[in-house]
Amino acid sequence: MITATQKSKILQVVNVFETGTKQGKYDMLVIYADGSNNSRQITYGRSQTTEQGNLKALLQLYIVKNGKFAVQFQPFIKDICKKSLVDNVAFKNLLRQSARQDVIMQQSQDEFFDKLYYQPAQHFFEKNLFKNALSMLVIYDNYIHSGSIPAFLRERFPENIPLNGGDEKKWIKQYVDTRHNWLANHSRKILQKTIYRTNCFKNLIASSNWDLSKVIDANGTLIS
Repeated sequence: MITATQKSKILQVVNVFETGTKQGKYDMLVIYADGSNNSRQITYGRSQTTEQGNLKALLQLYIVKNGKFAVQFQPFIKDICKKSLVDNVAFKNLLRQSARQDVIMQQSQDEFFDKLYYQPAQHFFEKNLFKNALSMLVIYDNYIHSGSIPAFLRERFPENIPLNGGDEKKWIKQYVDTRHNWLANHSRKILQKTIYRTNCFKNLIASSNWDLSKVIDANGTLIS
């Protein structure tokens, strides 16, 4: 079972990966050419959701909660995922403004990232009989970064998951190594630059920090 303290550390590490801060930057908005067919898209929020991914779901949650800027967001909902808003200055300013001026947007993001990413990661963790907090960190990071634990990566190494009789620590190490090599050699330069994530996990494995009780160096930010 993952304790509240361990979950807090897991969230902080991934927040650092996504926004450079332990708390996460609710108003952070960047543009990456990592959408469909290398198209540009908005990436937004505490743990960064994408315009072509789940940004619409986040804003719909905010509107349901009757956020301060709900009415202003409403006209944009129909366009998300149908046409690019990457150059729409009004929309981008609204995203930043809502996160800075309305606590409901921050609360919506916390609920959104927990429901769409942490809980599915936790389900995978528990269903497959993982036990260690470091394992949960690796799994959650994959759900944030890739949306799942990709099957094609799991097929590239021999160790079984604990559910199928495998050794948890060996599985995590082999998975992290496999993911590291995949990222480092990816055709997209933007993904090659994200090996700081797997380097962090490699260091945690090397130091046997399986319960996350020791200090964590998350890409230069220390979490204790």
